Amino acid sequence: MKLYYRETGEGPALIIIHGLYGSSDNWMSIARKLSPYFHVYLIDQRNHGHSPHSDVHDYPSMCEDLAGFISEKNIVRPVILGHSMGGKTAMFYATCHPEEVSALVVVDISPRTYVIREDSGERFSGHRKIMEAILHLDTGKLTSRQEALKALEKDIPSERVRQFLLKNLYRDKDNRFRWRLNISALYHHLSDILKGLEQDPLVAGKSFTGFPVLFIRGSHSTYIQDEDIKLISNIFPYAETVTIPDAGHWVHAEQPERFLKAVLSFLLD
Repeated sequence: MKLYYRETGEGPALIIIHGLYGSSDNWMSIARKLSPYFHVYLIDQRNHGHSPHSDVHDYPSMCEDLAGFISEKNIVRPVILGHSMGGKTAMFYATCHPEEVSALVVVDISPRTYVIREDSGERFSGHRKIMEAILHLDTGKLTSRQEALKALEKDIPSERVRQFLLKNLYRDKDNRFRWRLNISALYHHLSDILKGLEQDPLVAGKSFTGFPVLFIRGSHSTYIQDEDIKLISNIFPYAETVTIPDAGHWVHAEQPERFLKAVLSFLLD
């Protein structure tokens, strides 16, 4: 699949991979801060942003998309930085192609499989409800973005989350609202999105030491818990883990300066 991408800067290659519901556009402010040190590529993963839609949405497919992009652009041993679902894509690629990665930065996601339990108290337990709310929204009847914001309020109480989701809403050539997300495919592949590396036959029981690895987590996030550190160490024995204070799952948006300091300290040291 030919992915849409943005690029900025000069120097060694660094590829940024967004998370679920995101796009390359969400990371441009971070990319500009990294551009004095790196040639930054920002990709839209399949079923997101301006990249093509597909009925298939799993990590082997997203890993193949990334491999195709790296080959097409003749990129040699890039740094790969991925957030959330993008972090899983980055981990899958790095473990399938360890000789082709110079460093790996994983932002607020563990290699483990996440299980949806409505009583878990973890934010990922609400993904099904978010997707169902988007699927049930009749975009053909919308007259404004504010109307969409209000219509999603019952099922998605957080205005910040709704505003983030609405970055995917656009007007087509007939001036009607459409989603850039292929929400139907994402909904039907939610279990694949939550799947971890410990279930992958290419990774299970193996460890990877050929490239430096940094995990960054938000202090208020539940995506990387203390008990996940053991699994991280089993797969990436020399991985470092940095906790950014006063940050949740969107670490780079909530604490951008601290996030950049952690990334640059790791990559430039």
